[in-house]
Amino acid sequence: MDTIIKSKSNKKKYVLIALPIILIVGYVVFTSATKKRSLTIKRNEISIKSVEDNYFEDFMSFQAKAVPLNSMLINIIEGGSVQEIFVENGDEVSKGQPLAKLYNPNSELAYMQQETAIIEQINNLNKAKLDLRNQELNLSKDLIAIEHDYLDAKNLYDLNKNLFEQEILAKSEWNKTKENFRFQQERMGIIKQSVSKEKQANLVQIGQFNQSIGVMNKSLEILRTNKKNFLVTAPLSGRLSSFEPILGKNYPQNSTIGIIDDRKGYKLVADVDEFYLDRISEKQKGTVIFDNKNIEVQITKVIPEIKNGRFLVELDFISKEKLDLKQGLSFGVKLNLSEKTKTIVVSKGSFNEETNGKWIFVVKGNQAERRAIKLGRENPLYYEVLEGLKPGEKVITSSYKDYKQVEVLNLE
Repeated sequence: MDTIIKSKSNKKKYVLIALPIILIVGYVVFTSATKKRSLTIKRNEISIKSVEDNYFEDFMSFQAKAVPLNSMLINIIEGGSVQEIFVENGDEVSKGQPLAKLYNPNSELAYMQQETAIIEQINNLNKAKLDLRNQELNLSKDLIAIEHDYLDAKNLYDLNKNLFEQEILAKSEWNKTKENFRFQQERMGIIKQSVSKEKQANLVQIGQFNQSIGVMNKSLEILRTNKKNFLVTAPLSGRLSSFEPILGKNYPQNSTIGIIDDRKGYKLVADVDEFYLDRISEKQKGTVIFDNKNIEVQITKVIPEIKNGRFLVELDFISKEKLDLKQGLSFGVKLNLSEKTKTIVVSKGSFNEETNGKWIFVVKGNQAERRAIKLGRENPLYYEVLEGLKPGEKVITSSYKDYKQVEVLNLE
């Protein structure tokens, strides 16, 4: 039986047909894989800036407001309802000047009762002192009478002694005279000793009474001073602010109804982003512009407590020149963080929000190509360029939100 042998020419024919197709497909796949992704945009829709070789000044800027250097709260010491208002918010007042009058009948009645009780106690102590002095007076009278009796007994003793020695006076009468003299002598000694101890005891007791009366008089003085607290007065001279009491409204004890600014000077207070907390410290200097002049300021206090992503900073004016400032006046503070250094810089822009300083579009003619870069410090105007850019090159600094996956931008 004969065997059929296939011709090899058919295989060669298929290979010759398939090979060009494979090469074409491979080329298309290769070019698609290696071709840079591009996008066409309008030139007037983007911001193009030049890379510069310039002085970089590490500084930050923030807004601050002028506030009085010293202020004092106006507190209500004794609660009550507002009966009278003597001044208005914004008025200039002097220390001790009446601002408002309160009325609280219950407190006033309590003060009267306390005052009456203290006065009664003082009167009782004074009466006790008077009783002691009267007692001393009576003892003194008794002592005088006893001394008189002693002198009579002594005179009789001296007289009878002579008579007895002359054998004129009977012995029995002499013995009687001696006994009476001895009795009067001992009696006077005992009474004198008793009077002396009594006076010493009374002296101590009267001292205690006087001390108690002194304390009560101070209490009475404080009580009468507190009664005056229904009249709210200015604690210092200055300008009233936040002073808005309402007639008839009841204010509790120790509540605040206003502020007095002494207007002897001003300081600046600012809310600063927490990002700068580690870079700001006391005694750092900066400038503000006032009356078209640069005025030096210095940080005097940093309050590190973070609230809503911000912290408080206080600054004082270094210049001794008297500035015509007003409360609430706003200033743009430029705070120096380091000395000026010459370096390559690029203008700040929204591009950094998408790139994190790792790449940028560099413009060449009608195209902008993506390039890796490295940025360093920043200030409100510039980024410091560490790697990837040269002075004179142009870059796109506007937002890259729509170009994140693009490598080449065609500019129209």
